[in-house]
Amino acid sequence: MVDLQSQYAKIKDVVDSSIEEVLSSSTYINGPLVHQFQADLENYLDVKHVIPCANGTDALQIAMMGLGLEQGDEVITADFTFAATVEVIALLKLTPVLVDVEADTYNIDIDALKKAITPKTKAIVPVHLFGQVANMEAVLEIAKEHNLYVIEDNAQAIAADYTFANGTKQKAGTIGHVGTTSFFPSKNLGCYGDGGAIFTNDDDLAHTLRGIVNHGMYTRYYHDVVGVNSRLDSIQAGVLKAKLPHLDSYCEARRNAARFYNNAFANNPNIITPTTKSCGAICDTCNCHVFHQYTLQITNGKRDALHKHLLENDIPNAIYYPVPLHAQKAYADERYNENDFTVTNKLIETVISLPMHTELEKDQLEFITQTILDFV
Repeated sequence: MVDLQSQYAKIKDVVDSSIEEVLSSSTYINGPLVHQFQADLENYLDVKHVIPCANGTDALQIAMMGLGLEQGDEVITADFTFAATVEVIALLKLTPVLVDVEADTYNIDIDALKKAITPKTKAIVPVHLFGQVANMEAVLEIAKEHNLYVIEDNAQAIAADYTFANGTKQKAGTIGHVGTTSFFPSKNLGCYGDGGAIFTNDDDLAHTLRGIVNHGMYTRYYHDVVGVNSRLDSIQAGVLKAKLPHLDSYCEARRNAARFYNNAFANNPNIITPTTKSCGAICDTCNCHVFHQYTLQITNGKRDALHKHLLENDIPNAIYYPVPLHAQKAYADERYNENDFTVTNKLIETVISLPMHTELEKDQLEFITQTILDFV
């Protein structure tokens, strides 16, 4: 699904140099490379504060801790996504409220979001799934109307742009009150272990978050807030610093692969290709989709058989996601009605994700697409 070895080979010298710098200096935690990467990412995203942390799940948890959400507060998020999003809500003894997603973008459905708001609602967590930014303009309007926090789960869409109705653009993860991301190795910007970060333009919130990630300390051994141990180590920061200058080209390589896939599948009635909501096409001007995953819908009932067929032909593929969050044992709740999740319940039966990374070559893409077309 991801060819990290070939990607590494192209930037080996600068990555190895960064790692050697850490080993030579022995500044493994909060070393100079962490601060340099933080500054580079702030500049790239045009955001005032980047707070690095140990992983993307921690980033979500720390963001919610920093906002002062209290036990029993309701937090609305999408039903069709990875469990980390709802996991941290439950861990903090908040009340997760899951809602359906849009049939075309797989992002949070705005009408379902509106219906889910109650007097106990305190925050919304839009997930920019598979690399496409959710409808943030509508989310912000709803949040403003109801005095709610917006916490962006940007684990899959770093580098994507959101274009507002007035034509202005903003990077995913920097639009709400606070944004979070993951640097898991397979991400568009991935390190060689675990890593994450939190983004905000709020000076006071940033100060709180910096304390939380480091045991609640601003001065060593003086604990001003309840914190956790969640720091990005210097080696991972060095890898990320080396890769950040290539992020835009990485995303363009993914879009090129997505264009090839889309063109190959365009005339097949049994295949629905991904939608790019902002412009309706995969173009260079809007950058609304960075294709962390390339996810098809197979509409003729042969998704599971195709999954098996591809594996038999040595073509990696995955089903993201086979079980909706509302049906998971850990998050099942009698409040949920299956009729409220019609889109999600359809997607889990039809979606399949194909290889998507920066190193895909034409002959590989041709083999993948032809194998799928012959079968479907």
